[in-house]
Amino acid sequence: MADDPLVALAARLHDRCLARGVRLATVESCTGGLVGHLITETPGSSAYYLGGFVTYSDQLKRDLVGVPEDVLAAHGAVSAQTAMAMAAGGRARTGADLAAAVTGIAGPDGGSPQKPVGLTYVAVADGAGTEVRRYLWSGPRADNKRASAEALLELILERIETIADPA
Repeated sequence: MADDPLVALAARLHDRCLARGVRLATVESCTGGLVGHLITETPGSSAYYLGGFVTYSDQLKRDLVGVPEDVLAAHGAVSAQTAMAMAAGGRARTGADLAAAVTGIAGPDGGSPQKPVGLTYVAVADGAGTEVRRYLWSGPRADNKRASAEALLELILERIETIADPA
């Protein structure tokens, strides 16, 4: 794992969170806890990482992080709206400065013409609001999960740079 580029990316996130005093939480669906695993590969991550939720089912999206039923009914679990609600709910439930969420269809099954395999949304929520990005991966399941984790880690890093340095 030491030479894994995703662990190196998570180590960069570690340094930035500590430097900026950012407390982080995650809400994961299609990655099944991979992002939290990557973050905790760096010793000392407990100084900023509050923890995460793996909300693989719609029920847990509702019950654990408060995704509204009407959002799930109108847009589905794999949507920009659900990703943003997951991130905002994760932040509200943990008190984190920033919460990040990922939802998607890792494959090889579960896709449709409207929502193909590989469709993924990543989102962050902080005091300034929420941001979401859409991706469409084309690899096998394991590659799609890793690509989704990388996209989320990169979005978190970008968002942290917008947070003012502590005085």
